[in-house]
Amino acid sequence: QVQLVQSGGGLVQPGGSLRLSCAASSGFSFSLYGMSWYRQAPGKERELVATITSAGGSTNYADSVKGRFTISRDNAKNTVYLEMNSMKAEDTAVYYCNARSRNGILAYWSQGTQVTVSS
Repeated sequence: QVQLVQSGGGLVQPGGSLRLSCAASSGFSFSLYGMSWYRQAPGKERELVATITSAGGSTNYADSVKGRFTISRDNAKNTVYLEMNSMKAEDTAVYYCNARSRNGILAYWSQGTQVTVSS
């Protein structure tokens, strides 16, 4: 059973920073999967925030977070990170990490964690 366990969510003030982590269970071939962060705000559809390739050589970001968020991974620790800086109220959402196999057939989701940006 593959598990993706998140940590690091919470409340942050506008302009502040937060780091999310998502750790995959042992035995999972983490280094073979592309990893992504998604978010879903109340009343809105889930949106893709950032992606990173299996070896970490390439990343992509939504325009709304480009220059503020950084996705990274440590394959030795089976963990993907999302560093969020200069946060805005519109970043408030439940954040999820996602693992997707290279052929796109297999996909796994974390449980989600609330991130709230508010003064």
